[in-house]
Amino acid sequence: MRLPATRLFPLLLMLALAALTFWLELVVREEEGIRRPPRRHDPDYIIDRLMHTRFNAQGAVESMLAAKTMLHYPDDDSTDLVAPRLVQTKANQPRVTVTADRATLSQDGEELFLYDNVLVVRESRAGQPETRMRTSFLQMARAQSVLRTDRDVVITEADRVLSGRGMEYHSDSMQFHLRERVRGRYQPAKRDG
Repeated sequence: MRLPATRLFPLLLMLALAALTFWLELVVREEEGIRRPPRRHDPDYIIDRLMHTRFNAQGAVESMLAAKTMLHYPDDDSTDLVAPRLVQTKANQPRVTVTADRATLSQDGEELFLYDNVLVVRESRAGQPETRMRTSFLQMARAQSVLRTDRDVVITEADRVLSGRGMEYHSDSMQFHLRERVRGRYQPAKRDG
């Protein structure tokens, strides 16, 4: 059984159009890189006046994190904090308070990235005066009790001022390392009489 040419022509034309459509679809997808609509970065929940307390194994308060506002974004599972304040109160160590204008919390909650007007205050204790550190960015690894920055930092303690670029501070041992452009100033207190 042979098909007449009048019946075969529309069938061949339809097959050619289908093949052309398929080929055009492949070319367009390759050129556009299969563009998907951008995901919106809208918070799925917002918490005002956040207060989070972490306890050690003995039930004593180890740290408290407070923020004016906390925003969680589901598209990248990020958490932003507005006006954060972290207070570490570990046994046999001076209290350390960290404040900033804003911060980002890592997904596991173990790292805190603080931005703009970052201030770290280590309270005084027997034989050691209060210490203040100022910078524009600070990374805190809470499990290791390490503070890091790659930006300029100014450290003030009683009559001493140190400045530099790049710092690592270990709060357990109370040691810090300045990386570069280190400058120091010591101004002894004036004696009466």
